Amino acid sequence: MNLNKVFIIGRLTADPEIRTTPTGDRVTTLSIATNRTWNDKSGGRKEATEFHNAVLWGRQADIAGQFLVKGSEVFIEGRLQTRSWQAKDGSTRRVTEIICERMQLGQRPGGGAGTRRQPENAPSSEDNDFDGDKPSGEEVPVIEMGDDGEIKPEDLPF
Repeated sequence: MNLNKVFIIGRLTADPEIRTTPTGDRVTTLSIATNRTWNDKSGGRKEATEFHNAVLWGRQADIAGQFLVKGSEVFIEGRLQTRSWQAKDGSTRRVTEIICERMQLGQRPGGGAGTRRQPENAPSSEDNDFDGDKPSGEEVPVIEMGDDGEIKPEDLPF
């Protein structure tokens, strides 16, 4: 039996990078930092940070681009995928990324009154019920993709 599954909870190290492919598909790339702390043999506290790249497609890409900013906390569930390409100097480059299958938004940076960006062609803030002043203890919406790779409108938290 084989399994390729990744779960990470971390904070964005930069604003999401949103692009559209030549075929019109939306793709968002996230750079996420996760921290680990432990005590060494002498009892001293140690900390290490790992950096991860995540790729989101379709509606999840749009949602990430709209609601996430540098410092936002995010939960990503997905699979690892390694891709390679030929660099200009002729060497082969490789990168391993998390292909997101499920995303959950976490606390906004700054204690709850986070910044929200408007994606292209998005309705104005008067047209939706988003309340950026909710306390940081709010229930965090979960957005899941169906078996067909689509998100149903009734599953959206807004």
